[in-house]
Amino acid sequence: MTHLKVGDNAPESLLEKANLKHPDIEGKKIILYFYPKDNTPGCTAEACDLRDNYDLLKSKGFEVIGVSPDSEKSHVNFTKKHNLPFTLIADTDRQLVKDFGAWGEKKMYGRTYLGVNRMTFVISEKGIIEKIITTVKTREHASQILGEMGL
Repeated sequence: MTHLKVGDNAPESLLEKANLKHPDIEGKKIILYFYPKDNTPGCTAEACDLRDNYDLLKSKGFEVIGVSPDSEKSHVNFTKKHNLPFTLIADTDRQLVKDFGAWGEKKMYGRTYLGVNRMTFVISEKGIIEKIITTVKTREHASQILGEMGL
């Protein structure tokens, strides 16, 4: 699981991968969520919940960014299919998932393999990690985030 903790600076690779510059994110908190794969049931439920609550999240000062190792083409199709209003980062080299500690061992049907562990980081306007959620409620993730932030 992640080696990062609340109070740490977010890895610089976020700015590089997201093609964000510090002025672009000043004044905004970032909800950075890692998910395994576009168009799978849990990942779709999570993305659609964040979409459905996007205006509320924006009104609280948040910007949403999703990350998975899927290709840019896959993200474009996923975004169009589900009308997602936020950015998805195609982390095909898995740099971000590794830097944030979201890449690791998983188990399914008795098989062990490496993959993306679903987790969310709330990052302050100054680039400081304020919250790490490792047990994500996919169908109610927006309210989970707001609740854990005391909002």
